Amino acid sequence: MNQPATPIDTATLDPLETASVDELRATQLKRLKWSLKHAYENVPFYRQSFDKAGVHPDDIQTLADLAKLPFTTKADLRDNYPFGMLATPMSEIVRIHASSGTTGQPTVVGYTQKDIDVWSDVMARSIRAAGGSRNDKVHVAYGYGLFTGGLGAHYGAERLGCAVIPMSGGQTEKQVQLIRDFEPDIIMVTPSYMLNIADEMERQGIDPHKLPLRTGIFGAEPWTDSMRTALEQRLGIDALDIYGLSEVMGPGVGMECLETKDGPTIWEDHFYPEIIDPTSGEVLPDGEYGELVFTTLTKEGLPVIRYRTRDLTRLLPGTARPMRRIDKITGRSDDMLIIRGVNVFPTQIEEQLLKIASLSPHYEIEVSRQGNMDTVLVRVEANHHDIARDPVACEQAAKELQHAIKTYIGISSQVEVCPVESVMRSMGKARRVKDLR
Repeated sequence: MNQPATPIDTATLDPLETASVDELRATQLKRLKWSLKHAYENVPFYRQSFDKAGVHPDDIQTLADLAKLPFTTKADLRDNYPFGMLATPMSEIVRIHASSGTTGQPTVVGYTQKDIDVWSDVMARSIRAAGGSRNDKVHVAYGYGLFTGGLGAHYGAERLGCAVIPMSGGQTEKQVQLIRDFEPDIIMVTPSYMLNIADEMERQGIDPHKLPLRTGIFGAEPWTDSMRTALEQRLGIDALDIYGLSEVMGPGVGMECLETKDGPTIWEDHFYPEIIDPTSGEVLPDGEYGELVFTTLTKEGLPVIRYRTRDLTRLLPGTARPMRRIDKITGRSDDMLIIRGVNVFPTQIEEQLLKIASLSPHYEIEVSRQGNMDTVLVRVEANHHDIARDPVACEQAAKELQHAIKTYIGISSQVEVCPVESVMRSMGKARRVKDLR
């Protein structure tokens, strides 16, 4: 059966995890000055960008001065494909990762051995923040390869001393077999794929509450607190949010702490966060919602300065650690749908459908245009075959979701309640939206 969470031994925390805020800020400023100098001297893009803005690294004397510098975007990384953003010779690069490139040219990231060590350290710190220890077995169901998820989780778990089960994504039946037979304590996977695993457990007649699995470390896609509740109740585990992106490092930029479950703590000694207005670029005070921006403080191979993540959230005070937290990612500014003048994120619709007991978390949103009018169709699976076979129950659930979307989001929609297992499953990051406009 599921076991209580492993107590966290604060004596093993990194010194900066328990440092005062003043000590942390002093470390950040020292590392920021190094990172800016390193980028300016070794990456032509940054030298040209800084010079065009009329700012030299020596002009940055406080953390607030960072706002004087221009942003870096994903387009900048693609324009310098493949290796134009590297700040070290290729002879010092020991690992290359890249995005999938599904929306254009892949973004390429290079790591020195020191970068790999830092990444392993922050991932080990993240797993420890989730209650993990060297006594645990960790099942890694993030994809391995050019995607940073699998290897990032793997190296971090090994650094912590865990026994790693490097399953990767896919082969859902085998995933469940190994979870049953190897009895891992922790699973690291996207939340949408964890739902697939839970479905397969149910199909095989396995009660997840009787397994030793106690913690899920879920990331790589936005997910809601409603999804957390659904995962925890269905699987009998603690569901925790890990944050990262390949351009900044990979997973492990931030991690939710088991004892608070109040949003990922950003490991600010390596990644300096800002929140900006997505339209004006103005830096916003802590507590206000906007776009998350990162500057790497210790990265050698591919430093990024004021990188626009497009993730929408806010910075909150530290709780379990002195470092600041981010609120749940509400969506991405580039994933935002504008429906008849209303800003809509897939997670908003997910939050509403998860409130309806007869619906499952498997859904897709199709946006099209009839004449000059945008139309939204939400396809969502019934949570049981009996409901799917009952036209009255399906119609009632559809009307309930339509009403909730209209009331809480402000748009009209069509809802189609589909048979179980009719919505395409994701083996990694979920693709929720088909925009046919």
